[in-house]
Amino acid sequence: MDKSPSTTKKTYQKLAQQKERKRPILKNCINAFFFGGLICTIGQGISTFYMYFFDFTEQTVGNPTTATLIFITMLLTGFGVYDHIAQYAGAGTAVPVTGFGNAVISAAIEHRSEGFVQGVGGNMFKLAGSVILFGVFSAFVVALIKTLLLEWGIM
Repeated sequence: MDKSPSTTKKTYQKLAQQKERKRPILKNCINAFFFGGLICTIGQGISTFYMYFFDFTEQTVGNPTTATLIFITMLLTGFGVYDHIAQYAGAGTAVPVTGFGNAVISAAIEHRSEGFVQGVGGNMFKLAGSVILFGVFSAFVVALIKTLLLEWGIM
C-alpha cells in the first residue's frame, strides 16, 4: 500500500466527504430570504415612523433609518441576541446593513481587553473598514462621473 502524502490526503478527503453532514441548502435559502425580508420590513416600518412623526421625506429618511438599524443591531450584538438570530437566519442577517453593524461591534467587543484606543479603536473597523472604504471610493467615482457629465452637457 502506498503511504505517500498525496494518497493519505486523498484517503482523508474521501473519508471526510462520507462523514460530512449534508447541508440543508434549500432550508438555509428560505431562512435567509425570510429573515432578510423581515429586517427590510422592520427598516420600512422605521422609515414610515420617521416620515410620519418627524417630517422626513422619502429622499431624506434613508440615513436615519440606516443609522437606527445599525444601532439596534449593535445593541442586540452587545447583549448576545444577534448571534443567535444570525446562526439561524444565515445570510439573511449578513446582507442587509445589519451585517455591517454586527461586524463593527463584534470586532470592538472581541478586542476590548486590549484597551479603548489600541483594542476597540484600532480593531473596530478591521472587518468593516474595507466596506466603508469601497463605499466612499465608489461614491467619489460616481459623483466625479456625474459632475463631468453635467459639465459636458450630457446630462
